[in-house]
Amino acid sequence: MDRNSGKIKQGFGCQNAAAPITRIAQALPPMPLSTHGKRNIMIVEIGHFALLLALMTSIIQATLPLYGAHRQDRALMQLASVCGVASLILVTLAFSSLIYAFVTDDFSVKLVVGSSQLAKPLIYKITGVWANHEGSMLLWVLILVIFAAAISLFGVNLPSPLKARVLAVQGMIATAFLAFLVFTSNPFEILAVVPPDGNGMNPLLQDPGLAVHPPCLYMGYVGFSVAFSFAVAALIEGKVDATWARWVRPWVLIAWCFLTLGITLGSFWAYYILGWGGWWFWDPVENVSLMPWLAGTALLHSALVVERRHALVSWTILLAILTFSLSLIGTFVVRSGVLTSVHSFATDPARGSFILLIISLATGGALLLYALRIPTVRQGAPFAAISRESSLLLNNVLLVVATATVFIGTFYPLLIDLIGKDKISIGAPYYNRTFIPLFIPLLIAMVIGPFLKWKRDDLWPALQKLKSPLVVALIVAFVVAVFSFGNKILSASAIGLSVWIVAGSFWVLAKRAKLGSVPAAQSMAILKSTPRAYFGLLFAHVGLGLVVGAIATVTTWQQENILAMKQGDQTTISSYGIKLNKIEQVPGPNYTAERGTFELSSAGNVFTVLIAERRFYPLQQSLSNQTGIRTNLISNIYIALGEADANGAWTVRIYYHPMAPWLWIGGFIMAFGGFISLSDRRFRVGAHA
Repeated sequence: MDRNSGKIKQGFGCQNAAAPITRIAQALPPMPLSTHGKRNIMIVEIGHFALLLALMTSIIQATLPLYGAHRQDRALMQLASVCGVASLILVTLAFSSLIYAFVTDDFSVKLVVGSSQLAKPLIYKITGVWANHEGSMLLWVLILVIFAAAISLFGVNLPSPLKARVLAVQGMIATAFLAFLVFTSNPFEILAVVPPDGNGMNPLLQDPGLAVHPPCLYMGYVGFSVAFSFAVAALIEGKVDATWARWVRPWVLIAWCFLTLGITLGSFWAYYILGWGGWWFWDPVENVSLMPWLAGTALLHSALVVERRHALVSWTILLAILTFSLSLIGTFVVRSGVLTSVHSFATDPARGSFILLIISLATGGALLLYALRIPTVRQGAPFAAISRESSLLLNNVLLVVATATVFIGTFYPLLIDLIGKDKISIGAPYYNRTFIPLFIPLLIAMVIGPFLKWKRDDLWPALQKLKSPLVVALIVAFVVAVFSFGNKILSASAIGLSVWIVAGSFWVLAKRAKLGSVPAAQSMAILKSTPRAYFGLLFAHVGLGLVVGAIATVTTWQQENILAMKQGDQTTISSYGIKLNKIEQVPGPNYTAERGTFELSSAGNVFTVLIAERRFYPLQQSLSNQTGIRTNLISNIYIALGEADANGAWTVRIYYHPMAPWLWIGGFIMAFGGFISLSDRRFRVGAHA
């Protein structure tokens, strides 16, 4: 915009993607500006131009290298790597331009107006870039091209035809989503009249958790695209071998680690920001992140069998296709308008239809290719019913059936609504009756599996080795049952199962190091020579065991106290006394808040003070909660402040959550185990071409 003439230059910010870089619009009345001064529309135009160039580059990446691999043309195959890096540079430029527009409060950009405001703190201006549909999709594409560039730069040991085909499939995915951005979700659309301030973003999203939760989720979702690309490339070649599996596993593990982090962070965010005192609600948007995690866990274990024994080949390729398809379905759910949620960004049916078309082409095309080509792929050697391969296959089957259970529970109500029947809701009782019974044998088997030999083994000797962990688990379950006077048998069993997983995982390591049967120095030498991936498996399984124990404990023994309190009132929960000391009005940068100060005491002695706020955002006319949480890593005291009544009392929700911190500590330990495995040299150095 020209300050002196009051005219606007419009170019790549317009809806029409074929518009020229710049064109002068008709004369308009002078436009109001914010206090931050004039707008630099050229930055926005550069970002949009970079997005268009990235689309053209991805089209080249999706076509010419694929033809080059067919003709064994080395120059065309090498073009895939060049395009992969070029796409990263271009999309990074576009994303940086959008960040610049948000940070500088460029209200000539429609997206900035809809998701930012002058008074918003800088951190939320940055996170506001992906707190909306268009910006989050641009972040999605950025992560996609990061993975493609990583394959281009670090896949030096990959056979050239395989590398070219993998990058070509990545280019196809990038082309689809870049076209989606350019034609239906342009993040650089320019407004004709610049408002003095923006509308701000959803107050629930104005939280530091938004800085890491969505990027971690997207790293997981998009990371599975690499496994999908490797699977499609293998089907085209008709060849799957240990080299293929060795290259697939690290990418699957990266995606799994970040998706684990994303789900864990999302659960913690919901716990402390929504004020309802829960950590998982079986909400459809929660479920669509859980489904690719379950399928990805199965894929991770299945790829191990392909690498070690060249078995489960067709199953592994199918899992790679389905896992990424579930990631795409998650993208569709939050952008199609079929759900109304804090996670949902778009309500335009055209956008949902576009993503549905992408899902249909990607999944349908890959499954058709699978049906045509899988008979030509060499399968591995057979294995006995009792073997490590069989245990991993059982693991896979249970995980896939559990995924199907969640899928049905998530989409059946939407299907009923779509065909015009009455609205129905599927909640925790359904999942308690279907999902949990499937997971129990899976948790039992995950301890036994590492004690089984490859190809063939006997079950009884493996169980004999696990007597000690089993005895410990049974003792713990018995003690819990006794102290709960026999009223919590199921909970005691679940805690015993948790102990079985944790103790059994460490017992595997102890047996490997021959602790107690050889000198300590020799055991230490064995541990030092143990691959890091083995320790990664240990941490991942231990983390899951801790989560299981925390779920059983917090679900069974949590306490809730909802009451109206005036200043000076006191109450108790568990063994703690809680006093509402005062309520005061406090200003924030873009909100006003009612702040409650609560004193926590034990045996009459005050040991800490908790602050809980109820924030009002005038621009959005919306409320959010900032809960007060006191943790000692064994339990949480949780306080949420509600609204005041006519008598001058405030509704206060107080919870006591035993073992709640380990819900998230266990999740972080699982992801940490995955990252330890990634540090193993076998994951970082691929087999030679």
